Amino acid sequence: MLFTNSPFKERLSHRYKNKLPAVDIFVCTADPKLEPPSLVFNTVLSVMSYNYPPNKLSVFLSDDDGSELTFYALLEASSFSKHWIPFCKKFMVEPRSPEAYFAELHSENDINYDQERFAVKKLYEEMKNQIESALELGKVPEDIRKHHKGFLEWNPKIAKQDHQSIVQIIIDGRDTGAVDDDGCQLLTLVYMAREKRPQWPHHFKAGAMNALIRVSSEISNAPIILNLDCDMYANNADTIREALCFFMDEAKGQEIAYVQFPLYFDNITKNNLYSNSLIVICEIEHVGIGGYGAAMYIGTGCFHRRESLSGMCFKDHRGKLKVEPTKQVQKTVNELEEAAKVLAGCNYELDT
Repeated sequence: MLFTNSPFKERLSHRYKNKLPAVDIFVCTADPKLEPPSLVFNTVLSVMSYNYPPNKLSVFLSDDDGSELTFYALLEASSFSKHWIPFCKKFMVEPRSPEAYFAELHSENDINYDQERFAVKKLYEEMKNQIESALELGKVPEDIRKHHKGFLEWNPKIAKQDHQSIVQIIIDGRDTGAVDDDGCQLLTLVYMAREKRPQWPHHFKAGAMNALIRVSSEISNAPIILNLDCDMYANNADTIREALCFFMDEAKGQEIAYVQFPLYFDNITKNNLYSNSLIVICEIEHVGIGGYGAAMYIGTGCFHRRESLSGMCFKDHRGKLKVEPTKQVQKTVNELEEAAKVLAGCNYELDT
């Protein structure tokens, strides 16, 4: 069904205030050489900086390579987010990918802004250089490995297609001590590498998405899911609120399974046929198909209702989204990680 209504996110916030639903964000990566960690953590940082209550946001990175280098990059990004998020919100930064933002020229004629921008950019470049140095070495320095229990998951026997499930909650959004530089609560951030075995088909990105749905259901279980490829970033800090205007529409919202946004590209060259063709798909073809009630899911940049992905039988219940986060408040981080590892096993769906 094609909706031509315009979202009024200010009205959404006014009407629902503290009753907005929780959102789980999935970011997928598969190879630290083809998809450098700097690409991945820029995507993660951009969605960590959304204008949305952090206690209702959880970000999950699926690493199908099972690389400790990607895990290390995410750890470093989580530390940098304590500086980046308040900077974004204080100065209403757009876009909220550090790499994209610092590539642009910005002049606010504000000495405070200039000083803070310089300081945050310096921290970003230091973090990026550290990560790229580890990538060149092909391993995480030993002194860094000692600083987080997550590195104990890796040993010399681990291979890309042969390793156990790895789930690490890097930031626990329930922890009142997990705050940014302004003392504001941080969101939940999770690293996941689903189990891979040579004798088991892994179904590529679809398999990763299935594992993410299961793992997130144990940790946060938000009613709305956003999935992104690792080479994307959010260029609008209010994207979540705009999507919710459709899901929470009192007349038609219960009929909507997903809301997706068109793709645009920063780095298109004159002969880049792939990216140019995708713009045509987003701006022309999908709009036309949507008019017949048959818009296609393009695999990224898309918000789904969790129930539309989890086998729930559709009915015209005229119901509303569950608005409160359903995180497992009774379980410790270790208990959640161990339970989630089972759900990320390659044989979990056997005979189902």
